[in-house]
Amino acid sequence: MSTIYTPRQQRILLIVSLIIIAAFIFIGLGKYTIALIGSGIVFVIFRPWFDNLVHKRKWNRLLVTILLILFSVIVIVMPFTALSLLLIDRIQYYSQNSDQIMQLVDKLEGITGIKVADQFNVQNLVKQGAGFASRQIPSVLNGTLDVIISLGLLYVGLYFIFMEEEKFIKRLRKYLPFDDPTLDELGEDLKNMVNANILGQALVSLVQALLTGLTLWIFGVPDAAFWGTVAFFFAFIPILGTPIVWGPAGLLMLSQGNTSSGVGILLVGVIVIINVDNLLRVLLAKRMGDVHPFVTLSGIVLGVPVFGILGLVIGPLLLSYFMVLFKVFEQQNRKLRDSAATEDQQVQVRAEKQAQQ
Repeated sequence: MSTIYTPRQQRILLIVSLIIIAAFIFIGLGKYTIALIGSGIVFVIFRPWFDNLVHKRKWNRLLVTILLILFSVIVIVMPFTALSLLLIDRIQYYSQNSDQIMQLVDKLEGITGIKVADQFNVQNLVKQGAGFASRQIPSVLNGTLDVIISLGLLYVGLYFIFMEEEKFIKRLRKYLPFDDPTLDELGEDLKNMVNANILGQALVSLVQALLTGLTLWIFGVPDAAFWGTVAFFFAFIPILGTPIVWGPAGLLMLSQGNTSSGVGILLVGVIVIINVDNLLRVLLAKRMGDVHPFVTLSGIVLGVPVFGILGLVIGPLLLSYFMVLFKVFEQQNRKLRDSAATEDQQVQVRAEKQAQQ
């Protein structure tokens, strides 16, 4: 049967149709897209363990898949849920009882001699900040169905990726527009980015949060567990980080006349917590790859409004992926230019030989 379209038009229409359908799929999934991204991220994190147990030690594939899923639930989902619930509870408490924050502001104004704001503006700012923070944290109490669907998509996707790993990798390599050496390099770069942005940053943040919470508890700061949790999330932010937590805590203790506690908190923060952060980043950069602080900060600014609190991790990761892909694009273009230059030289040489003859 004849068609009114030329082969070129048919190809263009096919590509346009694929793009439109893909757009509808992503729009339909909407907020659940993060679950599919999470499947790929968790796969990259646990793939070395999977390879070691399944391909080297010859363990049963289904058993290993189930064990890795259970392990990820225990070490990722459950702790993050507990931290989120603790954070939401205390945020709601401070938003409804802003007297303590007003006392802190008054004492800071007394120390610095600078008028920050009047009471109404501070209370309004606290409520707005609490509302913003609550919206960024996926609450188990608000939107339980959304959380269950997201986790279900994440782990169903992860299950099939592990169970059909070879087919998944083969198809991925088949449809990506790069040659095999470039794909190998791309895979290694992306693995390093996942390790640096997730494993490395999470480990640094956890150590800093534990040190911050322990320091505040030792020196008698109320709600040390809450402020340690806050420090965990702030530790993802370059430059600022945990000093946002232990700095005001130390100043508050000084303003209350607890000189030894205030000085102790500030000294531990400056000497121990900050230097532990720098030391861990240097050690992890050698093993997992390094990410520039500007990339991390830009990724957080881009990621948090889109993905909520998870944007602290996913934002920098996606921005790092973009930079890796741009690097691959640059390498591919360089190869094409070099190949074109070589062909031009060969044509020129042949032309000169023909002219000499």
